[in-house]
Amino acid sequence: MTNQNVVVPDTKSGISLPMVRLSGSSIFPATAQKPPTAPGTGGGGCISLSAKKKLLLENLEINGGGGAAKINSWVDSMRASSPTHMKSSSQSLSEQHQQQITLPSALDNFDQIMEASRGKQIVMFLDYDGTLSPIMRTTVRRLATCFPTAIVSGRCRDKVYKFVRLAELYYAGSHGMDIKGPEKGSKYTKGTEPVICQPASEFLPMIDEVFKELVAKTKLTPGAKVENNKFCVSVHFRCVEEKKWSEVAEAVKSVLNKYPKLRLSQGRKVLEIRPTIKWDKGKALEFLLESLGFANCTDVFPIYIGDDRTDEDAFKVLKEREQGFGILVSKVAKDTNASYSLQEPTQASLHDLFHNYCFLGNNNYY
Repeated sequence: MTNQNVVVPDTKSGISLPMVRLSGSSIFPATAQKPPTAPGTGGGGCISLSAKKKLLLENLEINGGGGAAKINSWVDSMRASSPTHMKSSSQSLSEQHQQQITLPSALDNFDQIMEASRGKQIVMFLDYDGTLSPIMRTTVRRLATCFPTAIVSGRCRDKVYKFVRLAELYYAGSHGMDIKGPEKGSKYTKGTEPVICQPASEFLPMIDEVFKELVAKTKLTPGAKVENNKFCVSVHFRCVEEKKWSEVAEAVKSVLNKYPKLRLSQGRKVLEIRPTIKWDKGKALEFLLESLGFANCTDVFPIYIGDDRTDEDAFKVLKEREQGFGILVSKVAKDTNASYSLQEPTQASLHDLFHNYCFLGNNNYY
């Protein structure tokens, strides 16, 4: 890799920042083919669901204050993110019909996706949980022989690597705040050193403190699990009885109030505490494209497959760039910036289709 991609410490602030020049102009041409619009989405591939749910999720990310009312707001947001509450008996038939609207299927429209990518360099980005977990390692390894392939996860990078154990991939853990390139030779790597990016290094001691406090605060709540993902702390409430969710919210709020440099966000059945820096999975996608030398290319075609709300930052980047596609893995309709959908992770046999497509020489790069 070139030196501009190496993390260096800022001696004044103590923050490690990647030396990356992200061009102010779009790396995707305005004439790029846009994805089809799903029926009833209002254009752009986005599904419009409940405005109330969106407001709840926005309120969740506001730190401090609020007392009992604030906790109730958080619990309402936790409910809104739960698929089991998507179809309550109080909903009207029109609301339920709206929630059944889905994006175009990535499998059914595979030929269309490949036609849009013809002659371009495909770069694959995969979330781990809910997207990659059921896929055989051999499938992902085969995929990496065709394209630069990265796993972008909210989990700690080291943990994801232990799960996947493929040295030829790029790994972006902690929602992209911990990035490392392939450990073994790759035709896409420039130089001998793998790219490393850790833009939130100064927060590591603070994250450790928060992790310890939350473990202590939630130990009496059955089912609650606190996970240290190095640059963020995740509080999982999937196994917590709903009547106990307020206890989880109160514990998180009481700790978060002591750390104004941290913020709260929400994934599926998880509350996450992260540094307040402007960095997410979308930034990680941009950084990796830059590191691969594709930042100013008009013939690059990024594809990002994910299932969580945190993947929306990456979907949004692709949508704004107007090249490449986001693919949402979900059985239920969601507000999303993705262009296509897969109903469940097992449909990620899509990866084999990508591999076979290029193996047969249908892409100009192979």
